[in-house]
Amino acid sequence: MLQAKKIIAALEKQGITHVVGVPDNGSRTLYEQLWAHDEIEVVLTSREGEAYGLASGLYLGGANPLVLIQNTGFFEAGDAFRGTAYNMGIPLVSLIGYRGYKTMEPGAPRVDTAATFFEPTLNAWNIPYTAMHSDNDIGQIDQAFKKAAETSLPTAVLIVPETT
Repeated sequence: MLQAKKIIAALEKQGITHVVGVPDNGSRTLYEQLWAHDEIEVVLTSREGEAYGLASGLYLGGANPLVLIQNTGFFEAGDAFRGTAYNMGIPLVSLIGYRGYKTMEPGAPRVDTAATFFEPTLNAWNIPYTAMHSDNDIGQIDQAFKKAAETSLPTAVLIVPETT
């Protein structure tokens, strides 16, 4: 299981100034702890596409933002992501909740197709990513920031819900 406080410690280590996004059930605990944080400002948007435009502008203004959304919201954000963070070469890291991951387990009913389309979409859009399954994977956040800095392009870290 991933602990919000450990994710926040990794964000502090990276000097994150703003977390921009749209809360969902999976990110609720993380957002609640971020709202209580004294040094990281949370900026909520009404749509995930706005998150990429705002985060890109914050970066250009000298801030160090991170986008926090769910995979279904990432689909909605496609054109805004492409037109801002990707095309502008902004080394922006996104933490993206992996809705529907459990439906891909053998024998699980396929009631949510979000997971089915998620990784193929990331690959088609040439977005480097890794997946965090537990606290042992928190170091992937550091790796994503390193990759984004090296390539001057966005990267993603997927937040995988606890599996059964």
